[in-house]
Amino acid sequence: MYQLFIGNKNYSSWSLRPWLLATQLDIPFEEELVPFDEGGSWGKFRRFSPTGLVPCLVDGETTVWDSLAIAEYLYESFPRVWPQDRQARAWARSAAAEMHSGFSALRNQCSMNCGVTVALHEVSTALRKDLDRIEELWLQGLRQFGGPFLAGASFTAVDAFFAPVAIRLRGYQLSLGDEAMAYCERILALPGLQAWIADALRETWREHDHEAELEMYGSIVDDRRA
Repeated sequence: MYQLFIGNKNYSSWSLRPWLLATQLDIPFEEELVPFDEGGSWGKFRRFSPTGLVPCLVDGETTVWDSLAIAEYLYESFPRVWPQDRQARAWARSAAAEMHSGFSALRNQCSMNCGVTVALHEVSTALRKDLDRIEELWLQGLRQFGGPFLAGASFTAVDAFFAPVAIRLRGYQLSLGDEAMAYCERILALPGLQAWIADALRETWREHDHEAELEMYGSIVDDRRA
């Protein structure tokens, strides 16, 4: 059985992506949660991940690091990871890759935290640009492939890659248009994502750098964590 090494559920958006993908698609795996350490976890994570980062998938003698590589590896055995339609699959891979490498303002100014509500000091021009592009992408997928998911009727990897965005939209009180926000609510309502968030709220770990990022860009107005 696959072993999926992840970091704290409250903080690790990268870990969420393959975890949610496998969970929603009923792909069996063993969860190996390894908490972040203060000051960095490179040495500890290097025991299972060549990059010292999470997530990392171990399949017997095969190690797959990086969330996008994990999705592609799972696709070889579980084709439903990506849409069956070739055009939809190409779009989904492109959108997931854009999420994987872009949207730096959203990542930096709205770090993932499942258990808090934050009032941002400001919505910067760069952050607004990221949000506008995300909405454009979501509407393109929903309208072109008919929804209710981004690349058609079924949940696929592209939805998993944007799941942390849904958490950020809610947590930082950010809004898009009605159609995009309806999609956001569908993702937040997924049983797999609800289970991840519930686990995150039970975590008692706190890591200074992640917490400091919240205070740099906003103020916590509600903290639901244990």
